[in-house]
Order: sequence, then structure tokens, then C-alpha cells
Amino acid sequence: MLRPWKLEFEIDKKLDKAVYLQIADTIIADIRSGRLKPGDALPGSRNLANILKINRNTVVEAYQVLINEEWVISKERKGIFVSDQLPALHENRTEKRFAALENPTMAHGGIINFDDGHPDSKIAPVTELARAYRQIFGIKAKWQMMGYGNEHGDIEFRKMISQMLNHQRGMQINEYEISITRGSQMAMFLTAQSLLSPGDCVIVEDPGYQPAWQAFEYAGAKLFPVSVDEEGINVQAIEKLLFQHKNIKAIYITPHRQYPTMVTLSLSRRLKLIELANQHTITIIEDDYDNEFHFGYRPILPISSFPELNHYVYVGTLSKVVAPALRIGYLATKNQELLQKIGSLRKIIDVHGDVIMEQAVLQLIKEGAVKKHIRKATAHYKHKRDFVYSLLNKYMKDVADFVLPEGGLAFWIVPKFTLDWDKVASLLLEKNIKIIHPKQYSRNHINGFRLSYGSVSEEQLEQSIQIIAGIFSQLSR
Repeated sequence: MLRPWKLEFEIDKKLDKAVYLQIADTIIADIRSGRLKPGDALPGSRNLANILKINRNTVVEAYQVLINEEWVISKERKGIFVSDQLPALHENRTEKRFAALENPTMAHGGIINFDDGHPDSKIAPVTELARAYRQIFGIKAKWQMMGYGNEHGDIEFRKMISQMLNHQRGMQINEYEISITRGSQMAMFLTAQSLLSPGDCVIVEDPGYQPAWQAFEYAGAKLFPVSVDEEGINVQAIEKLLFQHKNIKAIYITPHRQYPTMVTLSLSRRLKLIELANQHTITIIEDDYDNEFHFGYRPILPISSFPELNHYVYVGTLSKVVAPALRIGYLATKNQELLQKIGSLRKIIDVHGDVIMEQAVLQLIKEGAVKKHIRKATAHYKHKRDFVYSLLNKYMKDVADFVLPEGGLAFWIVPKFTLDWDKVASLLLEKNIKIIHPKQYSRNHINGFRLSYGSVSEEQLEQSIQIIAGIFSQLSR
């Protein structure tokens, strides 16, 4: 396709304005001047990145700004084109972006929400998923909608999940040892109800993931919180608890990237944990909530992949891989008695899962669309992580400690002084910034918070981090 327009400007890296915004505003200026007309094609992101000698993700981010602000439109398999219906030309969007430093919601019309690590819905393969869903629905709905499926999910889908776990995560599992659920929280609830009895005890990480704690407590279990440091959960403290209490039934952990601190459980502690679990006949419940997004050479293999481990339940999700609103999780275990209980309980509360959606996702996996999306998303999030790290070093290094995470969609930020978090949360809300209060991670006082970046734009991230740093500094005096 002929793309005669050329971007005639030089990037000024000395400017405070981000490079992707320089690109976006240059294109907007050419649209305003009439040099670029409605329907004109823009260069492909790879081509423009080569011309400007910059990372392709920077161009992708610039194009995303232009799409969000309705200057251009993206046509599937064709490219990026100047929109036929342009925004109001009198509106100065550069000024709006600058003014947003005082009011971060000005350019976006709502609260900037730092969630617990949601992915960016703008890059989700929604079009491909919708196409696959319509296709599967048309082919199979006539006979599949007439009856119920298996309570553990579609057998072909389970087979594909088992292959993924075996090939990518070093596990040794088959389709008859997997149950598909509506999200990982359902997997946690089914596991808790089927494994635990009133009076049983569960060891959990502190700080940790309280929705899982609630599932255990709803089953009548008592929780033993164990502290977390830079090597993960304190295994010595676990060993002490196991010798003191004989009714501990399970240990719940997030060893790959601990929630919320993002630390990885060290190998020595993994091996000791396996030894203790086998010695005391304990089930390890491993929540691997964001395994896919890893920026190093390779992700750490799950504890559940160790053949020495006797009893485990491995919990995962596809919600962060395909689309945030897609509620497909899964659990894997070799304990057939436990799996049978889970299946029986699943029949009571949900009969079976969304067979059509499972088939649609299966089709995307077979087509390679999911693999392609993971590659694209990993590059996108790595660029974003590095951008956030540069912002933290620029604005927060004097007021907080932080470590560059090897993966995931969040940073763990620890102020250099103890803060009143009720005051912090209140002051941030006045600036239209919402964080998860540290009390959501622990029932003890925790002086740190999780800064998620997956679903927040780079513009919002810079605005917010600058404001957060200012509030930290203000409260430290």
C-alpha cells in the first residue's frame, strides 16, 4: 500500500515531553495543517521506528494516543489511517496533557486507578476472540447447547492446557488432572471447600492475597500468616509452625512473583518447602497468577513442576493472557479424590463452564493467536516496566525503595519512612488517584503499596508518580 507521507522532524530527547508524545503531536500538527488528510495512510510502526531509529513500542504507544484521541483509526490487516471524522480542531490537546499534571483526570475523565495488576485491555486480542466465538457458536451451538458438558470443562481444552503446562512450565500433568473454572478465584474457592474442614489450618504469606484467605476462612480454616522477605516466604517460620500445630492442612503461596511484593521464592526455600510439605503431608496450593509476562531469559518453573512434591494444587488463569473480562481459570492436581470432590461441588454451583468460550480460546491457541499476543504483550509490558522504573528513579528514589521486577505488571514501593496510609489514600483521592490501601494485603501494619502499570497509560503514570512522590515527601516532614 502506498504511503507517500513522511514524518519530517527530529526527536529531541532533551525535552521533558516523552518521545511518543512528540511523535503523536507532530502527526496531529500535520493533520491540523492539512498536510495529512482524512483517509491518508501512516507508515507502519516498524517502518517508522526504523526511520526514527527508536524502539518500535514507542511508535506503537504514539499511535495508541492518536487512536484514543480519535485522530487516526486502525483498520485490521490494513494499517493506520487519518480519521474521516477528526476531533474538534480548536482543542489544544498538548495543553490538556500539561494541565493534567494538576488534575490527572482532566484528559481522561475519571479516576486513575492503580489496581492489583490488570492487563491493558487496549492490546487484548478481542477482535480475534469475537471472531472465533461467533465461528464456534455457529458450528457447535446447535448440539452443544442442548445438553450439559463435563463439570471439569471441555476435554480438548483441558488437553491443550495440560500441554501448555508440561511444555512451558515443566509440569507432568494430563487432561484428566485439570479442572477449568470461571476465573482463578473460583478455583481457589473450590479447592478450599473440597480440601479443608472446620478446624484445619492454612499457612499464608503476609503480606498476601486476601481474597484467597477469605476462601480458606469460609471453609472454616484458621490462618497462620508468615512474613515475606527478599527471598520469599520465611520457610524457617513455616517449619516451626508445622512442629507446633498438627492440624495444618495446606500452605498457600505465590512463589513466582509474590503478591503483592513481587519477590521470587529462592530455590533453597523451594526445596525446603517441598521437604517440609512431604514430611508433614501438607498440600501446597500454588497460585501462579501472572506466569506469562516474564522479561528475563525464562520464568522460574512452578514448585508444582518438581516431581518430588507429593501433594499440590496448581492454580492459573487465562484472564490476563487473552482479555481481562474473560473468566477462564484452571486448577491442576494429581489428587484424584480431591478432583472428584471439586467436580461434585462444581456441579452444584455451576453445572459446567462456558463450553463455547473454551472452544473459541482453544481455536485461538491452535491458530497461534494467543502465542503471538503473549509475545506482543510481553514486549509492550517490558517497555512499560522500564518506563515506570525510569520515572521512579526520577521522582521517588529519595522517598522510597523499589526493585526492578523480572516480570508481572506491578512494582512494590516501600517508603523510606513510616506513613499514615489513611492520609496517603485520602490525599491521593483528592488528586483523583486511587491505590489499593496496604491494609488490603495484611491484617498487620504494612508500610508499602503495589504500583500496577498494566492498565494505566504512560501519560497517567508520569502524572501519578510525580504526585505520589510529592505526597510522600510532604508527609515525611
